[in-house]
Amino acid sequence: MHTLFLAPAGSGGGLNSVSLGLIRALENAGLAVGFFKPIAQPFPSDQGLERSCILAERTLKQTPPAPIPLEQVERQLASDELDLLLEDVVSRYQQVASGKDVVIVEGMVPTRTSDYTARVNSRIAKSLDAEVILVAAQGSDTLKQLAERIEIQARLFGGIQAPHVLGVILNKVKSEDGGPAFVERLKAHLPALGGNDFQLLGSIPFEQDLNALRTLDVAQLLDAEVINSGEAEQRRVNKIVLCARTVPNTVQLLQPGVLVVTPGDRDDIILAASLASLNGVKLAGLLLCSDFDPDPRIIELCKAALDGGLPVFSVPTGSYDTATNLFGLNKETPSDDIERATRVTEYIAGHLQAEFLRDRFSVPRGELRLSPPAFRYQLVKRAQEANKRVVLPEGNEPRTIRAAAICQQRGIARCVLLAKPEEVRSIATAQGINLPEGLEILDPEQIRQNYIAPLVEMRKSKGLTPEMADEQLKDTVVLGTMMLALDEVDGLVSGAVHTTANTIRPALQLIKTAPGYNLVSSVFFMLLPDQVLVYGDCAVNPNPSATELAEIALQSAESAVALGVHPRVAMISYSTGDSGSGAEVDKVREATRLARERSPGLPIDGPLQYDAASVASVGKQKAPNSLVAGQATVFVFPDLNTGNTTYKAVQRSANVISVGPMLQGLRKPVNDLSRGALVDDIVFTIALTALQAANQKED
Repeated sequence: MHTLFLAPAGSGGGLNSVSLGLIRALENAGLAVGFFKPIAQPFPSDQGLERSCILAERTLKQTPPAPIPLEQVERQLASDELDLLLEDVVSRYQQVASGKDVVIVEGMVPTRTSDYTARVNSRIAKSLDAEVILVAAQGSDTLKQLAERIEIQARLFGGIQAPHVLGVILNKVKSEDGGPAFVERLKAHLPALGGNDFQLLGSIPFEQDLNALRTLDVAQLLDAEVINSGEAEQRRVNKIVLCARTVPNTVQLLQPGVLVVTPGDRDDIILAASLASLNGVKLAGLLLCSDFDPDPRIIELCKAALDGGLPVFSVPTGSYDTATNLFGLNKETPSDDIERATRVTEYIAGHLQAEFLRDRFSVPRGELRLSPPAFRYQLVKRAQEANKRVVLPEGNEPRTIRAAAICQQRGIARCVLLAKPEEVRSIATAQGINLPEGLEILDPEQIRQNYIAPLVEMRKSKGLTPEMADEQLKDTVVLGTMMLALDEVDGLVSGAVHTTANTIRPALQLIKTAPGYNLVSSVFFMLLPDQVLVYGDCAVNPNPSATELAEIALQSAESAVALGVHPRVAMISYSTGDSGSGAEVDKVREATRLARERSPGLPIDGPLQYDAASVASVGKQKAPNSLVAGQATVFVFPDLNTGNTTYKAVQRSANVISVGPMLQGLRKPVNDLSRGALVDDIVFTIALTALQAANQKED
């Protein structure tokens, strides 16, 4: 599926009209197309649903999800909650994407009161892994200024040369400029427009008739008093004439589509406009200004013209202010003007590069990048669907209590806190945490006896006595692990106050490793701005052998698949290919060979230096024949020192969110937390655990 993000290169480009035209052009090519407006931008006169969505629904029978209200967006931006905003965008996008070949996403239009639209547009496009089409109109700019504006906007999405920046649609090209001649002159300032990478996807001539408001729209926007509505809903304002001259000098101005503006006491102009109307000239209407009421006798004399459909309105403002207000009117298509919207849609569709669009988007897009907001959205959604029960042995730890409350409230997991209920309630009150209904709190002292006999049976080969078992079960991590071993819960999360060893040791003793694996390792999901990467092992195995490193690679690839990341595994070393030697490089080389033997279809390569694995240009230079170099999604580090240092350096230096560590290789999911974990970290780890449990049940 293709996602196309339409980004305005300035205001006044007719973004919504281009969206509608592009949808029609793609539908004409036989594609199933959806429309999505992530953020509402209502005009002051709008009421109810967002105008773009209404027009898409009424004109093209689209059913877009409701956009996020602008007030909510500004509140979240002010509160530094952009990540939550993007998750909401991804959630709404998913409602329209199912079963579509292409989804058109309409970006935010810049306004005088919003300086954040460009940043939000860029982040939304990245979050949806969208291809970008710029929409521009020249307006009052020179061609040089227009070219600069297009280039600046393109940089927000990676630049004109970026493969996902497809090109530009030029709207409202003035006919006197000449279509082809205009484009050729623009190319002199924007040479990329003549190449294959950045396409001119449409050059749409300006058409005055398509830009004309209905007389009724003008009256409503001016808040005018209705004297005679006539055919105000059918007639359109193609030209505005302010009449201050005598009637003989006015006659030639009385043409179809003209809105005559005159003071209310100019009886001669009112009579002249009425006579023209009776002679078959379909004026757009008569607008009386300057707070002069027309003489009732004159209105009565003009009755035949009024009955014939001539619209007449009045405003209290003077001639100058009325003219100023008229020329400042918003010319965007009103949401109920379906006739105009349909004509504009078909007109724009007819001026787009239909052949290019058909060829480009009829072929399914290749592998998609999983963006951090999409990762978080999918993680939470799939955890909600899994409906798993997760035990939290550190039940009296404040961050854990808050995370459990969030998970219970959002349906991410059915959490079980191991702690004295009165202690949890006291902490919750002190921390301002609302404990939702259904959140389980089990007193370890009350349930410990239930697990003594099962623990003795499981550890009888080690000579464990009931007294020893009772003592071990005083450790809530051991108690929670026993609940997991007996299938009373589906997963366990610990580590906010316990070490990794404290979390893993009971699991190794009681849960054991999964079939086909001999060790437990870990991965972090690194939520970079553009994509999600998998790092392993950064938390468990200090110095794995080549055989163990191969197993870590295979486990990490499986974890990537389970969480929606397409695995291309890079075995990291300080040397790439055959360029270096030494025991550490040889270990990575041997681990790569063993992993390939066990999983021949898995894209895996090594040894690779980090830059060769992650940067396309470096990968092409250092490992030109590699299927992984420059595009790795799973990074397997040679030892714990390298892995832990790298993940923390990336996390802190690049301000990257890391989800994990997620333990892998166990028969049932047990996950460790960093002791510096934030509440959100714990929430996502609980979600990971629930998802692991669901995947293991499916296996």
